[in-house]
Amino acid sequence: MLDIVIMAAGKGTRMKSSRPKVLHTLAGRPLLQHVLATAASLGARKLITITGHGADAVEQSMRAAFGADAALAFVRQEPQLGTGHAVQQALPELGETGTTLILNGDVPLIEAATARALVEACGGTRLALLTIELLDAGGYGRIVRDPMDATRVLRIVEHKDASEEQRAIDEVYTGVMAAPTAWLRQALARLKNDNAQREYYLTDVVGFAVADGMPVVAAQPATETEVLGVNSPLQLAELERRFQRTQAETLMEAGVRLADPARFDLRGTLQTGSDVEIDIGCLFEGDVSLGDNVRIGAHCCIRNAKIEADAVIHPFTHIDGEQLGVVVGAGALVGPYARLRPGAQLGAGVHIGNFVEVKNSTLGVDAKANHLAYLGDASVGARVNIGAGSITANYDGANKHRTVIGDDVHVGSNCVLVAPVTLGDGATIGGGSTIGKDAPAGQLTVARAKQVTLPGWQRPVKQPKAR
Repeated sequence: MLDIVIMAAGKGTRMKSSRPKVLHTLAGRPLLQHVLATAASLGARKLITITGHGADAVEQSMRAAFGADAALAFVRQEPQLGTGHAVQQALPELGETGTTLILNGDVPLIEAATARALVEACGGTRLALLTIELLDAGGYGRIVRDPMDATRVLRIVEHKDASEEQRAIDEVYTGVMAAPTAWLRQALARLKNDNAQREYYLTDVVGFAVADGMPVVAAQPATETEVLGVNSPLQLAELERRFQRTQAETLMEAGVRLADPARFDLRGTLQTGSDVEIDIGCLFEGDVSLGDNVRIGAHCCIRNAKIEADAVIHPFTHIDGEQLGVVVGAGALVGPYARLRPGAQLGAGVHIGNFVEVKNSTLGVDAKANHLAYLGDASVGARVNIGAGSITANYDGANKHRTVIGDDVHVGSNCVLVAPVTLGDGATIGGGSTIGKDAPAGQLTVARAKQVTLPGWQRPVKQPKAR
């Protein structure tokens, strides 16, 4: 039986923020959410998160992220008297037997495979520590090994309590350990705070294990990135770039052409077909899929969208499907500077040009709105042309209404289609018209005031200012 304890009580003073440290985001998700997602994949009996600073916000955020049915438990550390004291607060939630894995809420990128390997190294009979060698070990607890047998770990010395000789050790404790639960319970009861910080250090249990004759073993992660923590905005930014570079490399290995992997951000999932090209500065959020031969121009933001084969998204386009999603059909052209909002569904070959906004609307095959238009709550047929400056007026101040435009309709420039209204197949709407009644199929409909010229009219003249 496995229980997982995640320490997430710290304030994070160096973040210089009123937000709890573990709620700062990496790749669009809170740090703690990354850790809990990994922990949830390990099949534990219970996930126990220790909260403290901003506890209400942290707990509410995680419950919202994972849902009411998730096996989440929260305990609070108030006041915060050290890492050992933190784990002591979790004891009522732990089983009596089995293994306890301890993770950190501000170390977001640990891999499930690494955590499993550490649990296996523990095996329910050993104390297993996750360690790594760092060029800059400042702030980390140092691993002190037996000088006569380097395979034996004797203790961990916290950086603040370490001598100069000990600070020269480059193998450090990452803050992740796995221990037999029954033994951990009695070890935690022996902790004392006779150290420089007057805190109860979890790392002191290593010395107890050695004294008890329990083997202390060490395991290492696949990469340094897995065990890097976040204590400042600078560290958060550096870890973000490491993570994004890893995602970029994975995509490129799958055949995606990224113009510059250093200028790429994925804050969700991205599925790609073959021969996909993505220019610089693009941001993907939520669930996005790109079909074969899709091209994404520079500085596009795309969230919760399906973009089908051969579509081209020109630069500076903003696509946000929110909960409804957005679909861009095969061979469609979108942008530059276009905006597709939730519920936009573009058929094959559709053109959406610069400064065109589409929301909760369907456009049939080869329909076009090439510039300066708004289509909201509309059903647009095939081969329709929407002129520049034309809009669907879908909102009456209280309710939304739908505009239905049949196939082969031509809407001239600067038209207002006041919903609810239907334009029949093949209708033509004269430029500058305000259409509030249904327009018949195959005919020209014009609704605008008669042009007049007023002879003798003079433009008002400004009076000179008094000095």
